[in-house]
Amino acid sequence: MAITAAMVKELRETTGAGMMDAKKALTETDGDFEAAIDWLRTKGLAKAAKKSGRTAAEGLVAVAVEGAVGVAVEVNSETDFVAKNADFQSMVSGIADAALKSADLDALLAADMGGKSVADLVTEKITTIGENMGVRRMAKLSGDTVVSYVHNAAKAGMGKIGVLVAITGGDEAFAKQVAMHVAAVNPAALNEDAVDPALVEKERKIQIEIARESGKPEAVIEKMIDGRMKKFLADITLVNQAFVINPDLTVGAAAKEAGVTITGFVRLEVGEGIEKEKENFAEEVAKAAKG
Repeated sequence: MAITAAMVKELRETTGAGMMDAKKALTETDGDFEAAIDWLRTKGLAKAAKKSGRTAAEGLVAVAVEGAVGVAVEVNSETDFVAKNADFQSMVSGIADAALKSADLDALLAADMGGKSVADLVTEKITTIGENMGVRRMAKLSGDTVVSYVHNAAKAGMGKIGVLVAITGGDEAFAKQVAMHVAAVNPAALNEDAVDPALVEKERKIQIEIARESGKPEAVIEKMIDGRMKKFLADITLVNQAFVINPDLTVGAAAKEAGVTITGFVRLEVGEGIEKEKENFAEEVAKAAKG
């Protein structure tokens, strides 16, 4: 029986097995779907499917820079214990290197790592390490000079927060300080022009409602809102924030003194935006007892 790409895809989605393993299972069972599932189970290759529903909110962010291009990648695991595993860290480092040559996340997942796609390699590690994992995000940044910084580093180039900063002007030491600021303060955008309009509109509505609760006239409210929105934008934009290295200056003013123009930044933090499952100890023990 001819084994089609659609058959392989369906088996992969059902079992979590790698592409080549799914294809081999179908070949060995002459295309019998249920028999192929059983074949994968006997080989220990369908374990990943059982773990795919678990929340993976720990892990590592890895950064890599090559020439004028930098990349940050978030690879998740279920526990921080696995994030400290040398095998997991080696995989994350390789994924970051592959990301330098990948246009986006889809391309990264399809990229070759030692004869396997990144997606298949992660699935294999789920089976061998025993936790759900996933490559969640990647971000690229280019510029005349790109520097990286990792906060809470577990190993060189990877940790809980990864930052890239692009500058013109060539002062890498200053750019590193800006990257540390970004890690600590987490600005929403580089400057006012780069702020998401939806975020601005949401904040404006909130401030209008707050002002109306005070009972002030609409004409007064308009003036109040203008002032509050200017402060809001200053607080969330990198160039307008007080520089953590020298709070007497804004980041923009410090950059001007250093003869540098900041052209962009990226900040990824492990588990950012993921809703983590919470269990009490008794529930955890009961679940373990049930197998």
